[in-house]
Amino acid sequence: MTEHHHHDDNCCCGGKIEQAFAKYNLCLNDEEVHATVTRLLEQKKAQYDSAEVRRELLSTVELTTLKVTDSQESVLQFTERVNRFADEHPDLPHLATVCVYPNFAKIVSESLEAEGVEVACVSGGFPSAQTFIEIKTTETALAVHDGATEIDMVLSVGTFLSGDYETCADEIAEIKAACSERPLKVILETGALQTASNIKRASMLSMYAGADFIKTSTGKIEPAATPEAAYVMCQAIKEYHKETGIRIGFKAAGGVSTVDDALTYYTIVREMLGKEWIDENLFRIGTSRLANLLVSEILGTECKPF
Repeated sequence: MTEHHHHDDNCCCGGKIEQAFAKYNLCLNDEEVHATVTRLLEQKKAQYDSAEVRRELLSTVELTTLKVTDSQESVLQFTERVNRFADEHPDLPHLATVCVYPNFAKIVSESLEAEGVEVACVSGGFPSAQTFIEIKTTETALAVHDGATEIDMVLSVGTFLSGDYETCADEIAEIKAACSERPLKVILETGALQTASNIKRASMLSMYAGADFIKTSTGKIEPAATPEAAYVMCQAIKEYHKETGIRIGFKAAGGVSTVDDALTYYTIVREMLGKEWIDENLFRIGTSRLANLLVSEILGTECKPF
């Protein structure tokens, strides 16, 4: 996966972010975005409502537990359910990741036996990102040391909204460095960004600063993922790829709780970015509820393996 991500390390120094912004149209009209994505879904979504796509969707799932009540014991049980599912259904696609808080990286990495499933950790003062950069980088390094194979961080939204783009970019670059070559997902918290223009700008900033994926939301504030945010982010990924040749992944998270929701995001990614984004593991869905629903529909009987 990592071969797609060859970032220019100099992009986030000096005025490089503003220079990068100048290459793209960042002035979007929210009503036009809404109309465009509504039309796209009306015209294209039905064709992806198939058994094959449900299997593909299962392979994109980042099975997530980010509760205040999580414990070593509960996370171990969570991981063992993933192992049991892989053993009982070798014919079904494996999940993409198990996603947990960083203090659980060790227990997940030591107990996860399901082949091909990554260990993702939220890091950097999740979900608010309101802490010192030294804490963010240390937390990230500790998570990686304990076995995290992917890191999800949150953009410093307040800093971004106050227009301090260089600080935001520098933070992403520092956390990326602490990842030791592991993929870094940058959560934009699109609900707090509010406008399509802000989402496009935050997407570009994150990619130029070193993100390997851009992700909609933490799931901790409303609104979380929306089709409009996904559309703008995928538009940014497409334009960035055209400009740089680098493929950046997209992750929908926060409120993706039904198969219909998942089909919405699948349709947007597939239509905007093409089949290779699905095939090359550049599309992810963060969820705690969706996996059981997908498995039930694939098997044709209600079951709750997770």
